[in-house]
Amino acid sequence: MKQSVTALLPAYNEATGLECLLPELEKTGLFSEIIVINDASEDSTAAVCEKHGVTVITHPYRMGNGACIKTGARHAGGDILLMMDADCQHPVSMVKQLLETVEQGADMAVGARVTNTHATRSRKHANGVFNWFASWVTGHPIMDLTSGFRAVRRSKFLEFLRILPNGFSYPTTITMAFFRSGYSVQYVPFEAEEARSESHIHPLTDGVRFLLIIFKVGTLYTPLKLFFPISLFFFTTGLVYYMYTFMTEGRFTNMGALLFITSVLVFLIGIISEQLTQLLYLYNSKNKD
Repeated sequence: MKQSVTALLPAYNEATGLECLLPELEKTGLFSEIIVINDASEDSTAAVCEKHGVTVITHPYRMGNGACIKTGARHAGGDILLMMDADCQHPVSMVKQLLETVEQGADMAVGARVTNTHATRSRKHANGVFNWFASWVTGHPIMDLTSGFRAVRRSKFLEFLRILPNGFSYPTTITMAFFRSGYSVQYVPFEAEEARSESHIHPLTDGVRFLLIIFKVGTLYTPLKLFFPISLFFFTTGLVYYMYTFMTEGRFTNMGALLFITSVLVFLIGIISEQLTQLLYLYNSKNKD
């Protein structure tokens, strides 16, 4: 039985992009419904949606890209959710391949931007750092942590709705949450096109937010992966410092004791966090059953 598909398009002042994108999506015939979440746009976004006969949900005030996706997921009726930007950066020609990847067994298929795609050099380097760090935290290779072009099983996506942030960093959270929960994630490389509108992402503020979310999700699912290296750092520093003071002064100093105590406390916090994580898994499992 073929699964139904809902397209979710978050939009803030994207009338120009939607005028081009909506007809292309409709021509594919892949969607049971197309939902545009209008994030209190000040242009003719809503009018363009009504013109093309797609469902439009308008926020009373600007809530953010992630909030739009959450709103759309709550209203969607499809078995599979297809998420993409409304600024025409994501090629419609790749939509079918993403959906087929999910239909063939993946829980989520992510469009991964290739290295020569349209982006500033600083953003490329930042994405590379985020991808590497998130890969280390989750223990899985992550090709594109921040891509908003993805198809996902709605039932799986709704499990994590409460932890998704309202800003542009929702792809970061959902990607890491899927990996740590044992759901399959596959990547489909593509070349992004030039946006038809100005980017709403701020490299500095959103970059810091992405990094904080990696830490947040990392401590939520694999606490010891973060706490143990920190504990080891303090222990090693304390050991080296103790050896130095013993050889030069023949005594064990207060600073050495402080470093060892800090190492033990950080490790114990990691252990407690790991136990709380296991309880969270048990709680979620019981709720699903």
